[in-house]
Amino acid sequence: MNRKILALAIPNIISNITVPLVGMVDMAIVGHLGVDSLIGAMAIGVAIFNFIYWNFAFLRMGTSGLVAQAYGARDFREVGSVFVRSVSVALAVALLLLIARYGVGHLAFRMMDGTPETMREAAEYFYVRLWAAPATLSLFAFQGWFIGMQNSRFPMYISIIVNLLNVAFGFWFVYGLHWGIAGVAWGTVVAQYGGLATASALWLVYYRRFIGYVDLRTSFNMRPMLRFFRVNRDIFLRTACIVVVYTFFTSASSGMGDVMLAVNALLMQLFTLFSYMMDGFAFAAESLIGRYVGARNPAMVRRALHSLLLWSGGAALCYVGIYAFFWRDLLGLFTSSEAILSGASHYILWVIAVPLVGFAPFLVDGALIGATATRVMRNSVFLSMVAFFATYYALRVAAGNNALWLAFMVFLVLRGVLQYFMTGRLRRF
Repeated sequence: MNRKILALAIPNIISNITVPLVGMVDMAIVGHLGVDSLIGAMAIGVAIFNFIYWNFAFLRMGTSGLVAQAYGARDFREVGSVFVRSVSVALAVALLLLIARYGVGHLAFRMMDGTPETMREAAEYFYVRLWAAPATLSLFAFQGWFIGMQNSRFPMYISIIVNLLNVAFGFWFVYGLHWGIAGVAWGTVVAQYGGLATASALWLVYYRRFIGYVDLRTSFNMRPMLRFFRVNRDIFLRTACIVVVYTFFTSASSGMGDVMLAVNALLMQLFTLFSYMMDGFAFAAESLIGRYVGARNPAMVRRALHSLLLWSGGAALCYVGIYAFFWRDLLGLFTSSEAILSGASHYILWVIAVPLVGFAPFLVDGALIGATATRVMRNSVFLSMVAFFATYYALRVAAGNNALWLAFMVFLVLRGVLQYFMTGRLRRF
């Protein structure tokens, strides 16, 4: 079992660590331009895209669970049909986003509270990067399908190529062509379409046999489509709650001034690095739990989950040590501002504690996605979001930024606790 876990988790970890590098590289590029407001603008722009794209993360998560179960049941017609449904929905959503981009942008920027200069630069970044929407959302579908097929290598290849392209074109557009923050956004656009081209080529070379299993009429039959949208509805609502919390975190930070906004943005980069590591094990859980649920093998479900908890817990302890001793070096990669680094020192203990309370909720999410137990995910995250806002508004006057971080910790801890108690099936694992 350990070999199966590592065969899935290691490529997922490599892939997921490279995912935040898109935002981290962009942050590093603007962070060394010598204008502190650009870091805030990037934080706002990235937060808005997180709000938009994470709400459609069901295109990956719902796809992986459904495909893994169909694969475990050896239902290859359904494997092909899920792919068609997911890609079709991704392209339709992307088209709607592009058509309504100015309305979406207007609503998004009303949620933020930066200085006029910061908001102007954030808008410049936003309206350029949005042109990557068809590629970004389609990649969600491809990656979920590959993971459901027990193939973590292809998402890793795609992520590496996306990040190499992002670094190369980002530096060229910003430092070579002097396009400023718009150059960072154009670098991301080029990288995302390069990733989509790679994913399409890999699918056609290695999985084109599934074209013979695809029947468009079957793919869009009402009953399987209703199940697809039921699972994805729950994941959408669950993800929307998470995105509301993350976006509010940035919005509340923006009201504390540009320096505090930059401090929290950089500290959240460390959380993001941890979260994508944990998602590597969560994706492995999606693949394995979904496969064994589809094969109706509860003994293997329990065995896989126990082993995954041990691996992810060990990784969390490693993160605690790294953040405790090397946080200043890590943040120094993103900015040379002494004011920002000094401000971060007052709140770094929150980030050091995050891995200890956060690893279990991430892993349980993966297990529930694989089992398509999405209602539990939806309800537990909603209640955790309510607790987040209650904690922050109760303490914000007395504790300031510490209230924001405490509320975030409550959100993480409560997710895991509620998921455990809200499903008897999980306790029997």
